[in-house]
Amino acid sequence: MIKKKIALLVATSLLAMATAASAANKAETVSITPVIGGYLFDGKQHLDANAVYGARVGYNITDAFGIEALFDYSHNNSSTLGADAGISMYRYGGEVLYHFIPDHVFVPYIAAGYAAVNFDGNDDGNNLSYKGYKRTRGAFDYGVGAKFFVSENVAIRGDVRHILYKYDRTYSNYESTLGVYFAFGGAAPVAKPVEAAPVEPAPVVQALDSDGDGVPDTLDKCPGTPAGVAVDKDGCPLDTDKDGVPDYLDKCPNTPAGVAVDQNGCPLDTDKDGVPDYLDKCPGTPAGVAVDQDGCPLDTDKDGVPDYLDKCPGTPAGAKVDASGCPEVVVPAEVKAAAAERFCSKPAVLKINFDTNKTNIKPQYHDELKTVGDFLTYFPNAKGEISGHTDTVGSNKHNLSLSAARAASVKKYIVEHFGTAAARIDTKGYSFSRPVASNKTKAGRAKNRRIEANFTCE
Repeated sequence: MIKKKIALLVATSLLAMATAASAANKAETVSITPVIGGYLFDGKQHLDANAVYGARVGYNITDAFGIEALFDYSHNNSSTLGADAGISMYRYGGEVLYHFIPDHVFVPYIAAGYAAVNFDGNDDGNNLSYKGYKRTRGAFDYGVGAKFFVSENVAIRGDVRHILYKYDRTYSNYESTLGVYFAFGGAAPVAKPVEAAPVEPAPVVQALDSDGDGVPDTLDKCPGTPAGVAVDKDGCPLDTDKDGVPDYLDKCPNTPAGVAVDQNGCPLDTDKDGVPDYLDKCPGTPAGVAVDQDGCPLDTDKDGVPDYLDKCPGTPAGAKVDASGCPEVVVPAEVKAAAAERFCSKPAVLKINFDTNKTNIKPQYHDELKTVGDFLTYFPNAKGEISGHTDTVGSNKHNLSLSAARAASVKKYIVEHFGTAAARIDTKGYSFSRPVASNKTKAGRAKNRRIEANFTCE
């Protein structure tokens, strides 16, 4: 009952003082606190509750954590057994404190510590002083407390502790104290700004801001900005990378200065190879062609002919290749001379026959066409015409179409099988306008149904 009264007295006193002050618990302060209060002994000790006197010397490591040295003294002249006890109790040790709201005037905290305790005095009739009490014992304590600052460095302080120690048995004591806390030095707390008393502003006419971007219409150079879009002082949407596309629409922020961008704020990639134009060292790459980081077509075998044009991938390193990426073939001079003799600067009749009204080339004529393809390979600057001719059987209109189709069929075969550039070969159908023999005889008509190759060699 006495323990409850003491705790209630401390709590009521602290709450009553919580009116006004202007300080806080500060880091790096040294403090001294004289205390006085009540001490309640365990019932088995047969000692009445009594006054306790003491002091605390502390240091705040931070504004929340602190440590304290403590000393308590209580002299008891009465025992619950009625004898003249005349027993003194001494407690000295240390505690750790944690303050919950150190920047307030009213600062509650919790504490725990360890101290030495011993007793001295007369026998109380129950052999209390002879049960080893004169020997020092360790005592663990824990509890709560609060400080109420009345000035920057002075506070009224209240504490309650539960104290446990063992002699012939474990005893449970309670202590409540009031004290005056004096702080010295320490880091100055961050002062809270004093809010000026609100002043009723004079009525003002709000400037119209139709798009709600914070810039009044009279100053807004970009009216109609969408809601929520960040704007500059002129009311225009922010464009951090200065590419002309505002940030809220820019899908490629941080584009380097001066780089041309599309409507999404992304650098232009004209050939769509995945490498923007400003980094592309090979612009104009055909669609679908795989490229490296510089936007250039891949050249896996490093022969100088990109993979998509290379008809001979995997060429050994250092091998000299032609335009199609194939190793160059050394043509004997007599072979090259024979080809020139046949095809250069004069019509050469190709030994090819077609079925009636047909344009497809039969396999037995592939070797003949190879002579043309080889010639064009030997002489890369040669160019000319493949012409188709017929006899007089049928109409001129029909034969014009047929002779042109047959010439085109020959060109197509040469281009596809020998890699000859199509631009080097023209085709034309002459029907029966250029006979080389009489169309009155079967043999003559056979000679007139022909394909001629006529190339210039430069």
